[in-house]
Amino acid sequence: MTGAPPDGTVTVHPLPGIPEVVAGDHLGRLLRDALTRAGLTLADGDVLAVSSKIVSKARGLREVADGRGESVLRQSRRIVAERRTPTGTTRVVEAVAGPVMAGAGIDGSNTGADNRLLILPGDPDAAARELYAELLMAYAPQPLPRLGIVVTDTAGRPWRAGQTDFALGACGVAVLEDLRGAEDADGRLLAVTARAVADEIAAAADLVKGKAAGVPAALVRGLPGGTVTDPGAAGARTLVRTGPGDWFALGATEAVRAALGAAPGSPAADRVGVASVVPEEYADRLARAVRLALLGEDGAEVMEGAGGHLLVNAGTPFVAGRVCARLEVALASEAIADVTVRWTGDD
Repeated sequence: MTGAPPDGTVTVHPLPGIPEVVAGDHLGRLLRDALTRAGLTLADGDVLAVSSKIVSKARGLREVADGRGESVLRQSRRIVAERRTPTGTTRVVEAVAGPVMAGAGIDGSNTGADNRLLILPGDPDAAARELYAELLMAYAPQPLPRLGIVVTDTAGRPWRAGQTDFALGACGVAVLEDLRGAEDADGRLLAVTARAVADEIAAAADLVKGKAAGVPAALVRGLPGGTVTDPGAAGARTLVRTGPGDWFALGATEAVRAALGAAPGSPAADRVGVASVVPEEYADRLARAVRLALLGEDGAEVMEGAGGHLLVNAGTPFVAGRVCARLEVALASEAIADVTVRWTGDD
């Protein structure tokens, strides 16, 4: 096909040939050179989608590879969920960088020769603005066209298999198109629709980037007018839903365990034990529920009685009743049903 693409067509162009990025590299010049090699000239309305991996590499954001678990905790504001895996404990967290994601976005693949872990920029929107400034320097004295930057990263999503790229940081991009109050094609009022434009750009760019291809950046062209905006506009952090609007602040199991005193990532959670991502024996799940129920209840004990009943023994009926209630909730957190909990004093 020749000639200009029709109106409404969005094109995504990979930028191959960017060398291994090391601390101190000028990403603006590397991207300028990659655009030149690809035969592309920046134009008004273009958006550059750049992997956070090379942003972290250029800024020397690395930690030793033998302390991944501790690195995740350092790079987390709070822990949402955790599970044991064959290689350790995996945690879904609210990262210091902003998003809620597995492992705080710490990356151990394609990290370069020194084999250290890459961590995300603490302020990804600021990193996007810094990259914009580097492009200004790289193209000086020629002015930049009206350009947007999206710093991308990869994450899974609740209720969906696989991973996709999303906007970790942004500069000069209207990250959200709020359509509430407008009408649909049938004239009905739109009440909740708001398009995460920056995330859509990141996901589209990933179709030509990706870890295996070794292409860390792409040019997205032909986006609707208004997508590229002032460099000082709100960034991608505004897309992170936390606080009162967060319906999923904790995993279902973690919410129950936290209510019983074993918040995710705490020493108490470690003492009780963390569920595995692989199926576990009934006896292991039951023992973990008992440990959770007895957390902080010194002197109480749980025994298995005749007929599969669980019997609670404690110093007073009040304590026994409390432990019985805790045990019923703890059993529910392990999806253990049809088990009768009784106080030994009932016999």
